[in-house]
Amino acid sequence: MYEGDVLAGNWRRPGKGKIPKVAAEPDLVVEDADSGFCGAVVACDKEAVTLEDRFGRRRLFPLAPAAFLLDGKPVTLVRPTAAPAGPRRSASGSIAVEGLRARVARESRIYVEGVHDAALVEKIWGHDLRVEGVVVEYLEGVDDLPAIVAEFDPGPGRRLGVLVDHLVPGSKESRIAAEITSPDVLVVGHPFVDIWQAVKPSVLRIPAWPDVPRGVPWKEGVIAALGWRMEPADAWRRILGAVSTFTDLEPELLGRVEELIDFVTEAP
Repeated sequence: MYEGDVLAGNWRRPGKGKIPKVAAEPDLVVEDADSGFCGAVVACDKEAVTLEDRFGRRRLFPLAPAAFLLDGKPVTLVRPTAAPAGPRRSASGSIAVEGLRARVARESRIYVEGVHDAALVEKIWGHDLRVEGVVVEYLEGVDDLPAIVAEFDPGPGRRLGVLVDHLVPGSKESRIAAEITSPDVLVVGHPFVDIWQAVKPSVLRIPAWPDVPRGVPWKEGVIAALGWRMEPADAWRRILGAVSTFTDLEPELLGRVEELIDFVTEAP
């Protein structure tokens, strides 16, 4: 026999001391007990927490006692304890240079295929590039790469690094890259069809990047498969906005960009 009414009382507000406090760490998935909104923590301050659901929608909730469910059980979210002070890191993971004043740009350059590639490189390696005085420019494709390299006129102290999409054996891109033989030019690439794929799917809360049938424009095919009702430019803003550090990117891209930076900054 139950003692009293088992439905009596407020299950969201049990007796004092019975509700565990949980730090609102990034990516912790909880449910707002009142509205049923379920999402991952993307930001938290001393008064409120921001949750993002699997559709990319964000909502702000106050840090009220027992206001959230974690694995179906009431919890009180609290602001995470600040990490011990240490050297500040840039988005690429390198030690940030405080009070940086960008140095005069080198003659050496890094070329990438498109504006999306350039934006992603800037977001993660922008600090490092300004420290080293390296400018990144985009090509709008690599079909004319041999002529572009000839026009650049590379040489000792004027090196060129090129990042190519979908640089895999047998591809058009691999045949074009093979035409570049200058010791002062380094052409490297990643295996992804488009730079979008260099962002880890988990960052966007999707299981994987969709397979797009041949003959279908890749970006439009991805947007349709994911059910995103938006134009490619809006989709890219969503993708880039989800990226904050090098850990959000696939290692196949990370290694290649670091290799290019080392190449163009190496003393002749």
